[in-house]
Amino acid sequence: MHVTGRTVLLTGATGGIGQAIARALRDAGADLVVTGRRTESLEPLAGELGARTIAADLADPAALESLVEQAGPVDVLVANAALPASGGLSAFSIEEIDRALTVNLRAPIVLARLLAPAMAQRGGGQIVLISSLAGKTASGGGAPLYSATKFGLRGFGTALRTDLHGTGVGVSVVFPGFVRDAGMFHDSGAQLPSLVGTSSPGDVAAAVLDAIVRNRGEIDVAPLSMRVGVKLAELAPGLASSAARRFGGPRLASQLASGQADKR
Repeated sequence: MHVTGRTVLLTGATGGIGQAIARALRDAGADLVVTGRRTESLEPLAGELGARTIAADLADPAALESLVEQAGPVDVLVANAALPASGGLSAFSIEEIDRALTVNLRAPIVLARLLAPAMAQRGGGQIVLISSLAGKTASGGGAPLYSATKFGLRGFGTALRTDLHGTGVGVSVVFPGFVRDAGMFHDSGAQLPSLVGTSSPGDVAAAVLDAIVRNRGEIDVAPLSMRVGVKLAELAPGLASSAARRFGGPRLASQLASGQADKR
């Protein structure tokens, strides 16, 4: 679908990747409604892009219906908000588990449920779910909860895309790998092995725009070597897990967990 003149609701707009997505959509002519928890970060972005802002904490189940009501008719949902949820399962309290599941998985599902029927009634729309390559292959080592939520988004998006076929409403799932300069990995300060490449926030934003315009079912955002590695890991998860341990996976997982512990 064409983006020009379409109303796009973007969650998680206060983070660096969210801001990159917002700028790409605005450059393409979208009318933006941006949402996040931190109004002090939302307002400057809204002023720059001429967007409407709605402060909402997606960890609060009651906030979602209010968010949709305030947003009004929405042509495109970009569900970008997420918590890192890195670390071994025993490191999480029950409340932290519930919060990660609510923000990363329940909120996108509920927003899709609230928005998709009206999109279909109007004859078109797009739902874009930001997952992760950790939602395609998981070798363990420190992020079982995060992987669970991102695998869940893939399953949900794939099934919903099939269910909405013929309604004019498309569903896309975007799978970023390690993103430099902004986002969870960058903020953690973790150091990647030398052979592991990264993508930019702009690469993620370009993938989101491509998903909307071309109704792409799935898009991976990572260097070719990493995308090939994920394909192989899907075919041989045990071998991938062994390779991850051999090439520093546990050390990287520990760095990610330590650097993101305050964002649970």
